[in-house]
Amino acid sequence: MIDKIVPTVAAALADVPDGATVLIGGFGTAGVPAELIDGLIAQGARDLTLVCNNAGNGDHGIAALIKAGRVRKIICSFPRQADSHVFDAAYRSGKIELELVPQGNLAERMRAAGAGVGAFFTPTGFGTELAKNADGSPKETRRINGRDHVLEYPIHGDVALVRAERGDRWGNLTYRMAARNFGPVMATAARFTVATVHEIVELGALDPEAVVTPGIYVSK
Repeated sequence: MIDKIVPTVAAALADVPDGATVLIGGFGTAGVPAELIDGLIAQGARDLTLVCNNAGNGDHGIAALIKAGRVRKIICSFPRQADSHVFDAAYRSGKIELELVPQGNLAERMRAAGAGVGAFFTPTGFGTELAKNADGSPKETRRINGRDHVLEYPIHGDVALVRAERGDRWGNLTYRMAARNFGPVMATAARFTVATVHEIVELGALDPEAVVTPGIYVSK
């Protein structure tokens, strides 16, 4: 019998290793898997690379993970906000590395990972600092239909942490409105996906047409 429900957050995250690339859902405060982030702090994994929309708010969630000294690098679109003081301090002191990625590119790089796409060309970022690699060398470019494009590569995750609205024991998930955001593509891009849900329902209670993340992409 397939049953992906686990009794505790600790049990769900027990196997996250040091050095893992962790994809974390959420847009602002919508869809952030706060319980799973807190669980990851308690679990103790270090030297993590985080892939998310922003670098945390206040002193909770992703910011708390950074403050705990667990994050080596963050790949995101919006690192600085009015209350991003934890990331600001860590970055200015050289304690964390940043890879800035336009939001559309971030989503597409994860979607490409899930779809098995080796790389793709996009016009976003051409002619800017974002068209350079981490070492300062230029990324590959190509002119397509009269427009210049930059070559981007997929982002694969070791673990994805997502928040859904409803789920069943097979791992099928539905989302609530804007809380859907990056969760679906992250679930496909990671080798191991942990989902927290507002409500667990019986098999058959979810309309198959409404399932956004099929259980095949969810581990626990």
